[in-house]
Amino acid sequence: MKTIDELLAEGVAGKRVFVRADLNVPLAGTTITDDGRIRAVQPTVARLAEAGARVIVASHLGRPKGAPDPAFSLAPAATRLGELLGADVAFATDTVGESAEAVVAALSDGQVAVLENLRFNPGETAKDDAERGAFADQLAELADLYVGDGFGAVHRKHASVYDLPARLPHAAGYLIATEVGVLKKLTDDVKRPYAVVLGGAKVSDKLAVIDHLLEKADRILVGGGMVFTFLKAQGHETGSSLLQEDQIPAVQEYLRRADERGVEFVLPVDVRVGATFPDLATKAPAHPTTVAADAIPAGQMGLDIGPETGRLYASKLADAETVFWNGPMGVFEHPDYAEGTKAVAQALVDSPGFSVVGGGDSAAAVRILGFDEKAFGHISTGGGASLEYLEGKTLPGLAALED
Repeated sequence: MKTIDELLAEGVAGKRVFVRADLNVPLAGTTITDDGRIRAVQPTVARLAEAGARVIVASHLGRPKGAPDPAFSLAPAATRLGELLGADVAFATDTVGESAEAVVAALSDGQVAVLENLRFNPGETAKDDAERGAFADQLAELADLYVGDGFGAVHRKHASVYDLPARLPHAAGYLIATEVGVLKKLTDDVKRPYAVVLGGAKVSDKLAVIDHLLEKADRILVGGGMVFTFLKAQGHETGSSLLQEDQIPAVQEYLRRADERGVEFVLPVDVRVGATFPDLATKAPAHPTTVAADAIPAGQMGLDIGPETGRLYASKLADAETVFWNGPMGVFEHPDYAEGTKAVAQALVDSPGFSVVGGGDSAAAVRILGFDEKAFGHISTGGGASLEYLEGKTLPGLAALED
């Protein structure tokens, strides 16, 4: 895989460089609530601009249905990127139309432009190779070189991620190089004990990675909404908690295999419960109670791991040389159900080992709960991409960057 430094050594001054970034940031209206992904690609964009490239940044945001939708405009991300660069960033109001052509044509050496949301064009996500390829052809006309740096999208076989690199000389940006290097520490050169913390809502989203990690990890700690399927699989009542009954047989099989292989599977000993899902808009007090994990009352739903579990999980992470965490332990967006996620985050901060926060909600939680990002070994920009890499899958966007 060619690096951006190799590309720079060949010279990029005056050349149009298409940077596939991941600017898929959370928005409240037009306000960015977490700019981590923009900050992550800024070094690549800044270095190319410093070298005199005419930089064209492109990304998706959200899931528009192949047509323009103001709610998913990248205009706020373009503004924020300009603030981080300390320079004006031009914005094209389309992807491959008149605005994009005019904005790119107007760039001078060292200037940066952002295209509108790539998913406003149906060719970006098309299943049909020809349709996707036709859109990639149009994008290729805007540029001379391609730099892939949108790690959060490399598991998608999309036009700008998979097809476009085949049409232009290409290289991996700094972010992708860093992300891949970190993931290799979780797969190829693991320092032990190796502990994995998995949370989030649905156990079905994590089955494939659990299957793979049973061959790699020493301990697997489970929290979030997915944990109640594990508790049910052990024969415990789970009240009105989130439950995927159809996954119980698979979970039972994983628990059996973990025991057989000597992998320690750690489940909560207590949980925070409430009668209803909390109001995340007003953050009104939810008045939760703490109960034993094997005694959740009828009509109560588990919404966070309990304090005893937080201490238990911290003890299981204290001596870990490698930790991978993906998924919050509860509804961290509400203060009454944030303590479990805080406890895991603090345990990673306190751990002497190498800690990786696996993107998505976990990365957002770290920032929202006020932790210093530098206290962690690495905070990934791609939760889904990280999981698929750990599952052993070939990621289209990385394969496309290979020479």
